[in-house]
Amino acid sequence: MLPSDTIIQIFLIFQFCLGILGNSALLLLYIYTFVFRPHYKKLIDSVCIHLTIVNILMIVFLLTKDIMLSFGAHNFLDDIGCKAVLFSFRVSRGLSICSTCVLSTFQVITITSSNSKWACFKARLSTWTFSSLLCSWLINLLIYGFMLDMVIAKTNNTLVGHGYTDGLCQNKLMGNHNSGSFLSIVTIYDLFFCTIMMCASLYMVAFLYRHWEGAQHLRSPNLSFQSSPECKATHSILSLVSCFVLTYWLNNSVTLYGFYSNDKFPKLGSINSLLMTSYPTICPFLLMKNNKVILQFISSFSVLRMTCFQSLLHG
Repeated sequence: MLPSDTIIQIFLIFQFCLGILGNSALLLLYIYTFVFRPHYKKLIDSVCIHLTIVNILMIVFLLTKDIMLSFGAHNFLDDIGCKAVLFSFRVSRGLSICSTCVLSTFQVITITSSNSKWACFKARLSTWTFSSLLCSWLINLLIYGFMLDMVIAKTNNTLVGHGYTDGLCQNKLMGNHNSGSFLSIVTIYDLFFCTIMMCASLYMVAFLYRHWEGAQHLRSPNLSFQSSPECKATHSILSLVSCFVLTYWLNNSVTLYGFYSNDKFPKLGSINSLLMTSYPTICPFLLMKNNKVILQFISSFSVLRMTCFQSLLHG
């Protein structure tokens, strides 16, 4: 039986490779669409591209650190390096939350009927999307900029007391009241965006249910809303939000336990990192599921396969 350290190393490396490959493939797909298939380009793609880049940054900064720590490379960064890695990871995590929130709100405005009170936002979606993403950068840079003065490079592997530690960094003073206050601010900030996402998701579920009820009265299945692009996109974003909320609460539960626990367990940090990067790892595959370019490629490949098969039979 493999030791627990080896199992964690395998999971960290596997998730790193899967996350980077999935997000890189999705990013290349969007670039290909913008350059060679501009007629497939949609406004929501800009939000997805932003989310994909943020996912790559989050996976690189977090899992690279944990993989090196799992192989025994402790204290390989000084204070500046520790703060830079921690700041980059926390900002990318915050941007991931904001991008997912923008994505869900964007879809709510898109599927809303033209005579609704939300219809006035449809004409300004481009400006609203850009402004929202820009504000998310400014807010996250500002919030986590205050964190830099609270942490130092980790010097002791047997820390005891309340406080933050992630394998590379720790609070300057374990049990310092300021660190608990900062954690509360970040938690409230995250909950604000989670609440918006959940409200948007409930609206989308209600919207889909109403159209599903309406589709039951249609005699032609081709007229059913279930096969429309809007329905498929809404299902994908609902899957994204559900995945995010699940991993977010699991991650926060482990983070709070590690923060307020007197004894610090090294393996807990690796487990928490796997939870934190679960969403950015799964995200590209959920976004690719209903992509027109991929569906067209799969359809062309199926036709080619059948043609080759028929040629072999007649040959």
